[in-house]
Amino acid sequence: MTILVTGARGQVGAAVLKELLDAGAQVRASSRTPRPGDFPHGVDVVRADLADPATLPEALAGVRKVFLYAHPETGGEFAAAARRAGVEHVVLLSSYSVLAPDAAANPIGLRHLAAERALEDAGFGRTFVRPGYFATNSLRWQSIRTERVLRTAFPDATTAPVHERDIAAVAARALLDDTPGAAYPVLGAGPVTIRDQVAVIAEAIGEPVRLQEVDVDTYRAELLMHLPRPLVDMVLQARGSVPTLPAEVAVDAVPELLGRPALTFAAWAHDHAGDFR
Repeated sequence: MTILVTGARGQVGAAVLKELLDAGAQVRASSRTPRPGDFPHGVDVVRADLADPATLPEALAGVRKVFLYAHPETGGEFAAAARRAGVEHVVLLSSYSVLAPDAAANPIGLRHLAAERALEDAGFGRTFVRPGYFATNSLRWQSIRTERVLRTAFPDATTAPVHERDIAAVAARALLDDTPGAAYPVLGAGPVTIRDQVAVIAEAIGEPVRLQEVDVDTYRAELLMHLPRPLVDMVLQARGSVPTLPAEVAVDAVPELLGRPALTFAAWAHDHAGDFR
């Protein structure tokens, strides 16, 4: 049985690929632009672009399970191609934003709701992995690498960063255990201030990092270099903090599913120390 991992060069996709290979699964890795040396020796590699449905039939040939990134614009085309190929189970990388009270008005929530609905209508097994705020968002703090400084208007804002290894482990478990119909929130180890996250990165790289508080207009301009305007507006409205889910749905799947606590931001920082050196 072959499992297709879409976006296998990405942070989460690469971690899913590793989890499946470590478990001895037969895996096919896909990328929009696969290059020699991108993947471990012996891995079946194919080009697949979720924005280009014409690339899907070859990628899906002989596949029974898929790890899928959300791409709502072509969700229906993917579902149709997967049905024709005989796919039985799709594990979708969704978002915890679909559980938020404002999901229908949230641009991130709307995109992931559309991707989920496309699979719900497809008629084959599906599992939704719904992570919260990705710890990898901190990789855009490249001023830490270049200047050993982070500029922010909200140093005491909080996020609950989710390690991509937690997301991947939950997705791989869903694929290997064949549990279609489930939905797994992956919510991280808990709120951490930006100030403390910078201190953790400094400890991981073994060098001091300065936290510089700037005015909101300066911060807005810097955010717009990395994020679309609607997301920047959301960040500023929340004063840099990422809203938490209501208590009744804020139940992290990691402890029960994996039998361990969620990985901390400190663990993530040590794993990614090389990205900041």
